[in-house]
Formats: sequence, C-alpha cells, structure tokens
Amino acid sequence: MSDGFTRAGYGSRSIGFGERPAVIVVDLQHGFTNPDFQMGGSPHVHRAVGNTVKLLGEARRLGIPVATCNVAWGSARDMGYWKIAPLYSGWFHGEPATVMDERIHDPAYDFHFTKSAPSMFFGTPLATFLTKSRVDTVFVTGVATSGCVRATIIDSFSHGFRTMVPEECCGDMEEGPHLDNLRDVGRRYADVITLQDSLDYFVRLTRA
Repeated sequence: MSDGFTRAGYGSRSIGFGERPAVIVVDLQHGFTNPDFQMGGSPHVHRAVGNTVKLLGEARRLGIPVATCNVAWGSARDMGYWKIAPLYSGWFHGEPATVMDERIHDPAYDFHFTKSAPSMFFGTPLATFLTKSRVDTVFVTGVATSGCVRATIIDSFSHGFRTMVPEECCGDMEEGPHLDNLRDVGRRYADVITLQDSLDYFVRLTRA
C-alpha cells in the first residue's frame, strides 16, 4: 500500500547490521513490569519482558555488551515537568518501583546506571560505554515504545550508531502507540526487526 511517506522516499533504505553489537535496555524496572504498580499492568510490556530475556540470554552467552538503565530521581525538585502522575510518588532513588526487574538485570554482567530523562543517552555515560566497547550496532529494547524507547532510538541514531529495534522486545501501555511509533522511526532512524532476526544475526557473528 502506498502512502505519502512512501511516495516521498521515507523508509526506502535499510541500515543493516554492523560488526560489533550491543543490547541496551530502557527502564524494565518493577514500576513498569510488576502489576502491583499503577503503570506495571500492561500485558504488552509483559510480552516485551519475556522476549527481552531471550535476547539478553543469547547476548550474554556470546559476550555481547549489555547496558541497562532504570529511571529515578532524588526528589520532585530534580524531575522534569512530567505529566505522568504516578512518577511523583514512589519513583525516587531506592524505592521499589525503581528496582530493575530481576528477570532482565544481571548485575555481574550488565553496565547499569540510572537516568532522569526520557532518552537512555541524555546526561548518562552510555555513549562513552558504547564507544569504549567499539560498538557500531545498538539493539534498543524496553519501555515505553512511544516515550523513552523512541527518545533513545533517536539519540542512538544521532550518535551515529546503526540502530536496530526488535519489535517484540519493546512494550507500551497499548499496542497501537507501540506500532505507530515503530512504524515512524522505521521510516527515518532505525531498522525495525524481529527477535528472530536479532538472534540469527548473533549466531552469524560467531561464525564470521
């Protein structure tokens, strides 16, 4: 099906994989993955957790760098002007909503840090870690596709990384915004791929 974006040339090229990948995980913490929390009940996010576990298991087995982050603040004074009410209660450093989901996080392997803004790159050591690891291809996973994941995808692109987004490894409060945002970044900044595409690429790396 043709549309205005297609006619204008958007999405007409793929980026393709590089040679040195990393997997980055945006905000898969209890506040988003645990139904005990107001924002933790989305089945779409729970789907992303299970698929990201599979991707991370293979990445760690093969020695591929993994960076994880959570979002938290010291107090309301150092927060941005968020329009999301639950963030103002229980999302400060050390509180239960800010703890990484244990299914995702391996403290002995992952490079982990806390962010305070939507993008995993903004004001964090992520770009330095990726550069030091000589990474050229970044796999973006996590929550929420329409917010922090999208912001991270754009910053990954802006830093010059080949940006891959395994669709099943990202989640949102609803499927519609998830698909809409992936469709849009796929026209512009990233290759939106499948979990199986990602795993197959990891296997090819080991055979090269």
